[in-house]
Amino acid sequence: MNNYKVLIADDEAQIREILRVYFQKEGFQVLEAENGQEALERVEADRPDILLLDIMMPVMDGLQVCEEVRRKYDIPIIMLTAKDDDDDRILGLETGADDYITKPFNTREVVARVKAVLRRAGGFQTATEKKTIEFPGLFIDQEKMEVTSFGRKVSFTTKEFELLWFLALTPGKVYSRNQLLESIWGYTYFGDTRTVDTHIKRIRQKLAVPKDAVWDVATVWGVGYKFELKQPAAKA
Repeated sequence: MNNYKVLIADDEAQIREILRVYFQKEGFQVLEAENGQEALERVEADRPDILLLDIMMPVMDGLQVCEEVRRKYDIPIIMLTAKDDDDDRILGLETGADDYITKPFNTREVVARVKAVLRRAGGFQTATEKKTIEFPGLFIDQEKMEVTSFGRKVSFTTKEFELLWFLALTPGKVYSRNQLLESIWGYTYFGDTRTVDTHIKRIRQKLAVPKDAVWDVATVWGVGYKFELKQPAAKA
């Protein structure tokens, strides 16, 4: 994990210090910010590999920072929140975060989660020799991380792209939420299946698949999700 840069944005100096010590022991270069505006400036200047972002910060809160970062960069983001609140978690994911961790947290867990996100973001491209996937109205380029849906180029976060690629690789195969968590996020115990639901929701919104399309990202009720290839409608 040497040479990775992690930006820790939190207004509590003690939390930044504890995390800094653990990450430095693991060979990370650690950057720090004590408010949202400073976090944005550090992202612009230093281009970290991953961002740990507290939701409750002065000047700009973490959700605002996440939204601003997502407009320009595809940096993996893990939200830190002191609130054990479902609405906060879902709002963070809908804003573009890849994951969230609730305070108080186990520092080793935070490091493990960061490693898992970086491993998936940096290593998933070599998981298969296939570099593009194409269906009518859909083109996915893995090397460029580009998706074209019905003539429109669609911007995806790293996790959204990985999830769509993973499903589209095996059309018709049904995956449970836990299987998707393990395959895309690289963990099961730390995960929350609502993370998958939120990412699928965003993927669908961005793809904007017409009703008459021959493919879709489909829900298999009581099980999970699949990339569905539909039978073309019979001609009259």
